[in-house]
Amino acid sequence: MSEAVVDDIVAVLPPLLQSLEALSFIARYLNPPDFDRVMAAAGEPDAALRAVRPRLEQWPADFAHIRTPLGAASDAALAAFEALRVVQNGHGDFVSLFRALRYVPRAQEALYALSARLPPVNQFFIDPALHGDTDLAARLAAPANENTGIFHNHNEPGSRGGFSLYVPEYYMPDRALPLVMALHGGSGNGRGFLWNWLRDARSRGAILVAPTATGNTWALMGDDTDTPNLMRILESVRARWNVDAERMLLTGMSDGGTFCYVTGFDGASPFTHLAPVSATFHPLMAEMADADRLRGLPVHIVHGRLDWMFPVQVARQTSQALSAAGAKVTYRELDDLSHTYPREMNGEILQWLTADRS
Repeated sequence: MSEAVVDDIVAVLPPLLQSLEALSFIARYLNPPDFDRVMAAAGEPDAALRAVRPRLEQWPADFAHIRTPLGAASDAALAAFEALRVVQNGHGDFVSLFRALRYVPRAQEALYALSARLPPVNQFFIDPALHGDTDLAARLAAPANENTGIFHNHNEPGSRGGFSLYVPEYYMPDRALPLVMALHGGSGNGRGFLWNWLRDARSRGAILVAPTATGNTWALMGDDTDTPNLMRILESVRARWNVDAERMLLTGMSDGGTFCYVTGFDGASPFTHLAPVSATFHPLMAEMADADRLRGLPVHIVHGRLDWMFPVQVARQTSQALSAAGAKVTYRELDDLSHTYPREMNGEILQWLTADRS
């Protein structure tokens, strides 16, 4: 690699990674009354990224395999900040903020292609709590095993009913791994929601499946076309990879979390653990659920005290109702969480999944 190209990578990567961290911060702490404060706390790392982005255009064609993903990730991060600042300057509404944040998983997807080539990118996709884990570092430094990495099955943007999948690069067929099926929120898609979980699945050794609903959101009313689709997806994954049948987690955000209850309470559900996040719940769900299924079922509920869409009182009542029905409920209420996804809880949820032996 030429010295000039190395110099450009050294110039571009830090502000790019800082921009993505800042965008993740905004996504986590986004709350309508606090938007200006959150933007101020995130700072302006995109200014430095915008200044160095043109350097990538001067590279020889031989380095397109690095320039293309680096440029795509940079452009997506810059587009996210630009769209956020449009709203900050008085144009657009709160829905526009969520649209702006859709650029973030696109940036992460582009950047992940360089995780095996560039050590800072590799580190970016490891849980910071595990940066000192030498065994994990050695596993990720080795060449990727066959049949691992990221896969998309009929899950292009705008499509419905497909799924995205991540299998840790160090997966070996002789060792069963826990499985996480993560359901996106309303109007979302699995290809984007995958990135809320990928770093943690990669760091802790879990197969990650992120389906997309068959409709605009999950089948919370009317005919349930999603449960059969999730079962089809699950069976196709289990047929190809070695999944720990006692460690199969169904989790989801908002509508996805609510659908965890809808499908996860079914007596035929194969999922061993449920972890709804920022979800709503109706008491009839517990009354209509299979009583034997609920008895002893591990359920990990996460909700924010600042949730403006589904008030926290609903989550508290849900915890009490499910406990009364015999479920093994873990309830986590976060004081600073609005109606957003708390990625910092993934590690705790995975530890809960793998530690539970009942």
